[in-house]
Amino acid sequence: MRQSLRAKAIGICNDKIDKKGETVGLSFYAFFANKNDDPELLMEAAEWWIKTHELDHFEKATKIRDMIRSGA
Repeated sequence: MRQSLRAKAIGICNDKIDKKGETVGLSFYAFFANKNDDPELLMEAAEWWIKTHELDHFEKATKIRDMIRSGA
C-alpha cells in the first residue's frame, strides 16, 4: 500500500476512534468518499484488505491502524 494511502487510512482510523471509541469498526470503504473517483487507489486498498490480509468486511479501527503502522 502506497505511503499516501497508509497516512490517510491511519488518520481516518484515528478520527473514527476519537469519535466513537476503541471498539469502532470500519471497512476499507471508510478511506474513500461515497463515489468512486480513484478506482486504482480503491483497488489497492481492497487488495491489501481482502487479498493480502484476508480481513473480514468490518474490522476494529484499532487493529487496522496498528497493522498499517507496523508496515503490514
